[in-house]
Amino acid sequence: MIVPLDVLLARAAEHRARGQTIALANGVFDLLHVGHLRYLQGAADEGDVLVVAVNDDAAVRRLKGADRPVVRETERAELVDALQGVDYVVLFGDLTVGPLLERLRPDVHCKGTDYTVDTVPERAVVQAYGGRTAIVGDPKDHSTRDIVARLR
Repeated sequence: MIVPLDVLLARAAEHRARGQTIALANGVFDLLHVGHLRYLQGAADEGDVLVVAVNDDAAVRRLKGADRPVVRETERAELVDALQGVDYVVLFGDLTVGPLLERLRPDVHCKGTDYTVDTVPERAVVQAYGGRTAIVGDPKDHSTRDIVARLR
């Protein structure tokens, strides 16, 4: 379900009241590929509820360049939402997921295998509220950047 942040925060409180744990994964998810799928499957295994934060179009342009994203934010969110194991999708406009982590406070923040627990930029934010960081997914052998380069 694609939801705005205020709805997500209310739903998260309901899940917590039922004793469920929340995992959060984040990314651009431009040109959805098998690496994304495996990352989100791994993230879903880390909690009872999986929230996926998708960078909005303006943030993607700042992070990846003027020619990105290839697919607009509403469509990227819809594709991620359709994946098995994804409970909620929220768009965010910050350059890092740190501010969202501070608001949502998921039990587990999931990052891909291009990180280690010690190199996750938001690790201190998660530690500060008592959360856990998990590295999930397959080796980083897939990337949208490589797909775009092959298409060109």
